[in-house]
Amino acid sequence: MNCRRRAGLKPVTLKLVEFGADLAYLAGMIQRLSAIIGWLALAYIVFVTLSPIADRPSLASPHLERFVAFALIGLALALAYPNRILLVVSIVVGAAFALEALQLLTPDRHARAADALTKALGGISGISVVHFLLRLRPARSGRSI
Repeated sequence: MNCRRRAGLKPVTLKLVEFGADLAYLAGMIQRLSAIIGWLALAYIVFVTLSPIADRPSLASPHLERFVAFALIGLALALAYPNRILLVVSIVVGAAFALEALQLLTPDRHARAADALTKALGGISGISVVHFLLRLRPARSGRSI
């Protein structure tokens, strides 16, 4: 005889809860939001990079600003396009070098290889963080929990 029945307790019924649809919706929303943030951040950086030096906002040292800005772009775009990491790397690194080269067209800005490398390393760092975190996710099984 069951111990619960002897003690007068009712049997416990466990319900299986399926989170698949909700998690898929949340993942899709995160990807869409990340894409919007990444592309808007890149557009803002293009504007700030090519605008006159007097109009450039300053929060910290220029190297730290460059690194963090491109790290955030890399992070956002890698979240937005997790299956296209090479495309994201080429966009972020290409933008870093292209923006630095485009500064040659402005009279009050200067282009430096060190600045382009700082931007590229920042972008690759942000992409690497996302890629590493996505690799840590447990593999999905076919069962629902």
